[in-house]
Amino acid sequence: MIKEAQRRLEKHSNYTPLLNSPFLDKIAGKRIHLKAECLQKTGSFKFRGAWSFISNLTEEERKGGVIAFSSGNHAQGVSAAAKAFGSPCIIVMPKDAPEVKINNTRNYGAEVVLYDRNKEVREDIGLDIAKKKNLKLIHPYEESLVIAGQGTTGLEIAQQVQYKGITSADVLVCCGGGGLISGIALALNELNQNLKARPVEPENFDDTKKSLEQGKIVTNKNVGGSICDAILTPQPGENTFKIIKKLCKAGLAVSEEQVLKAIALAFLHLKVILEPGGAVALAAALFLPHLIETEQVIVVGTGGNIDREIFRKALTFLDV
Repeated sequence: MIKEAQRRLEKHSNYTPLLNSPFLDKIAGKRIHLKAECLQKTGSFKFRGAWSFISNLTEEERKGGVIAFSSGNHAQGVSAAAKAFGSPCIIVMPKDAPEVKINNTRNYGAEVVLYDRNKEVREDIGLDIAKKKNLKLIHPYEESLVIAGQGTTGLEIAQQVQYKGITSADVLVCCGGGGLISGIALALNELNQNLKARPVEPENFDDTKKSLEQGKIVTNKNVGGSICDAILTPQPGENTFKIIKKLCKAGLAVSEEQVLKAIALAFLHLKVILEPGGAVALAAALFLPHLIETEQVIVVGTGGNIDREIFRKALTFLDV
């Protein structure tokens, strides 16, 4: 299914680079390679899954329209893909999502429905609208076609490490509901089992890490309040966790200060911009190297749609 998604994505998505800086290697004491999905269309890997889903719909289904719920990156990926296919699109987004993500989603032509993530449940809102308007719901991580689309990132990684002569590595992946890491893990399991995916999350929102430790799905106590908005989910998905539990190594969790430093260092040494939720994996590689056994580390920089004020705050760490 992942290879089928890759064929549908061909000529429509960006084949993102695998970047390295000796300065980052020196900090970590390991060789770090950043898969720059921040350079993907719409600024994140989410475009892959959205295109995979919508491109698989019938013409009639596309005309009927689609709906998704997201804090921003899935929203932009779905709205951009929907626009390309001429499909009506509604996106359910939290009121506290970064303004840049809300504006970009609207600019792609989607209708945005805002909700309070502390009082309302986005799944309920999305399902209700989908039923009333007969729209196709594109779940951000539980849908198999979305997982397959995200898994194309793993296919590219397997090709790129072979070209670079990397024989084994931990593959650190920023993790929310688990769609990306489960897709990557499936692809790597088929193509190179010496590459092992590991989820990385913000401290206090590390539900996947805790779920792996306990062998069952664990729910976060908090639902908001982190700068890493892109990966704040209450718990891993049921479908994705089955894959993660089977194929992934132990999870890692990083602090917000470590995330902000990683954003600044990526900008300084790799010339790329990462958003907080897209920088947690790099933060783990840089500041938790003692928890990583492999000398080569692949890091997926999942998105670059950052709020300007947070970016300014991150850059202050360059003065320290």
